[in-house]
Amino acid sequence: MTETIAGITVPDTELVREATELVRAATSPLLFDHSRRVFLFGSLKGRHRGLEADPELLYVGAMFHDLGLTERHRRTDQRFEVDGADLARDFLLEHGRSASEARAVWLGIALHTTPGIANHLEPEIALVSAGVETDVLGFDLNEISDVDLKEVTVAHPRPNFKENILQAFNTGMKDRPDTTFGTMNDDVLAHFVPGFEREDFVEIIRGSDWPE
Repeated sequence: MTETIAGITVPDTELVREATELVRAATSPLLFDHSRRVFLFGSLKGRHRGLEADPELLYVGAMFHDLGLTERHRRTDQRFEVDGADLARDFLLEHGRSASEARAVWLGIALHTTPGIANHLEPEIALVSAGVETDVLGFDLNEISDVDLKEVTVAHPRPNFKENILQAFNTGMKDRPDTTFGTMNDDVLAHFVPGFEREDFVEIIRGSDWPE
């Protein structure tokens, strides 16, 4: 059955249904609702900005983008974004999507916490970041009408979302602090992990093995 929220239609395909069930089984309601909002907000931002993405690819990018924070899918040897990107790439290839399509989704997920890059790339990449920036950071809310914002958040509520998502970030990253170097993710650990010390880019350069 076709589902439409705020004028955005969720694709009624086998691929989307399987992606939805995979994510629902792996995540808490917090992350599931957040991921659905990322798809919806990204689609609404795309409509406002004149960007047209393949809806299946955007859906998988949005739904898989935080799977690396979950107990079922997170690793400790790489960034959580790469965990989700790898899972999405493999899922799409297994469902007959091309390598280039799977790579676009991989990039959309891998770059979603790296500001200023994704918005210069294909819509399937750019709109994952746009959806995340809307839901987590509240960026450019003026691009979405109050009516559409309400419809999305009624369908997928965000109770105490700010603090709950910060705790989810911390839980998903605290066992791999080295992977947060050079990202905004180390802000989370600096707030919530006692004794966490950020790596200093300047001191790494000064202390490198190169002789002066």
